[in-house]
Amino acid sequence: MFERNRFDTAPEMNAVPVEIALLDGTVLKGKLLVPVPKSLADTLNGGTTFIEFEPYGGEKRYLAKGQLGAVKPLGVPKVSGLQARLRQSENFDPHAVLGVMRGASRAEIREAYVRLAKSYHPDRYANVALPPEVSDYLAAMARRINAAHAALEVPEKRRAPGQEPIFTSPGR
Repeated sequence: MFERNRFDTAPEMNAVPVEIALLDGTVLKGKLLVPVPKSLADTLNGGTTFIEFEPYGGEKRYLAKGQLGAVKPLGVPKVSGLQARLRQSENFDPHAVLGVMRGASRAEIREAYVRLAKSYHPDRYANVALPPEVSDYLAAMARRINAAHAALEVPEKRRAPGQEPIFTSPGR
């Protein structure tokens, strides 16, 4: 038989780094545990009375929503800064983006590209409710990784020895 109260049936949780100001003036920094299909806003505005919070260096506890003064998400990069860096093509270093050394082999470049593309691809997070700034960051990083790969792959393809066309049209 199935047991509904077992621990392994608990929903998967995302840890969102936050700074919480309580009504009594106490400021807490730690991770707010949010169920996977929900966003931080959904959790804070939902019908539950308590939220799960894990302070840095402390044990997990439950906080009453009625005692919260403010909740500030931490560590989310601003998209505008990333967009500005993407527009500055003179500072664009494809080797640094992919994390490979100059003169890396084609296989090493491809391996780094595939690893990063899998990590940052927006489809990987399609079923997760993410804040818009995180979704924008993932999309911008995917574009940056693709651009770095394209910049390194094109010179390699030009140098490929003995490459012949796959199809040639017959002469007339």
